[in-house]
Amino acid sequence: MTRQLVIIPTYNEIENIRAITAAVLELSDPSFDILVVDDGSPDGTGAEVTKIAEEQPGRVFLLSRSGKQGLGTAYIAGFKWALEHEYDYILEMDADFSHDPKSLPKLYEACHSGGADVAVGSRYLTGINVVNWPLGRVLMSYFASLYVRTITGMRVYDATAGFVCYRAEVLRTIDLDKIHFKGYAFQIEMKYTATLCGFKIQEVPIIFVNRRLGVSKMSSSIFGEAFFGVLKMRYWSLTHKIPKTTGYETRREETTDPQR
Repeated sequence: MTRQLVIIPTYNEIENIRAITAAVLELSDPSFDILVVDDGSPDGTGAEVTKIAEEQPGRVFLLSRSGKQGLGTAYIAGFKWALEHEYDYILEMDADFSHDPKSLPKLYEACHSGGADVAVGSRYLTGINVVNWPLGRVLMSYFASLYVRTITGMRVYDATAGFVCYRAEVLRTIDLDKIHFKGYAFQIEMKYTATLCGFKIQEVPIIFVNRRLGVSKMSSSIFGEAFFGVLKMRYWSLTHKIPKTTGYETRREETTDPQR
């Protein structure tokens, strides 16, 4: 029997955290445990998760960190925790319902029985499936993914997506300590590195809905990191080495890597 963990990073998500955890826990085919990685939210998000964890022992867990340290480092901490606790499938999603919890089983199935190593909840695979975003933000996100495909050659339509399922083997193979980026570019770097390692990425169409409660954490600096970060990733891929997977046996090969 496989074990699935959903990682939810939070910073000031008190309006959403109880509802999002309840929605994930309602799923039963398969069921998902939850790890909330909270960066010292001053609004009490961490304290609320502690209450939820007491109500749902063995299903909901809290990893508390001191202060805002970035989305990427939150996920890296969550990935390491998941591997230490021997989960088979590790999923990531936002706390604000922009990612529909009901789509979690589709991502899991793509990896569990669909042959994927990484399943990406894609906003752009079948057109532009984004609801209630300003037009400028939609266009910026869409063309950012087009830019990533052009520079890296990676065949992923939604490279910046944050709704993802990983087989544990992917996260064991990638050197998580050498992931460079903390913001928007983190999602791109993880997918690009998985591709260079030889893992199969499959996109699953989803509908992305803009948050209704709370405040967005996006900023212009995050997009700037992604723009220049993609160029750096491509350069690193031509000058360094990475772990390479064959099937699910991990080995080192003379190949390229954006990590070192």
